[in-house]
Amino acid sequence: MAIEVTDSNFDKEVLQSTLPVLVDFWAPWCGPCRAIGPIIEELSELYAGKVKICKFDVDSGSIVSAKYGIRAVPTLIFFKNGEVAHQTTGAVSKSSLKEVIDTKMLG
Repeated sequence: MAIEVTDSNFDKEVLQSTLPVLVDFWAPWCGPCRAIGPIIEELSELYAGKVKICKFDVDSGSIVSAKYGIRAVPTLIFFKNGEVAHQTTGAVSKSSLKEVIDTKMLG
């Protein structure tokens, strides 16, 4: 299951993680966010123990959203060793996300 992250625990859960991290910046009112929600959950099960999957509600946290320039949701940011390794905006297919994880995060 994806981990809910906020402004207060983002550094600990994402930037200090020993595993690569995928953060789904989303909002409850966002249709495309709800559409990829099940894909994010599937990936959290598929990559359990290999990649940490997190969700960040942009309506409840503005500090991290501003830091990473989140202007549209969903925005997916892939972190490796605390650094941004890849970023994409919009509803993305499961196969596209798997390819990024396998090549840029685990490859």
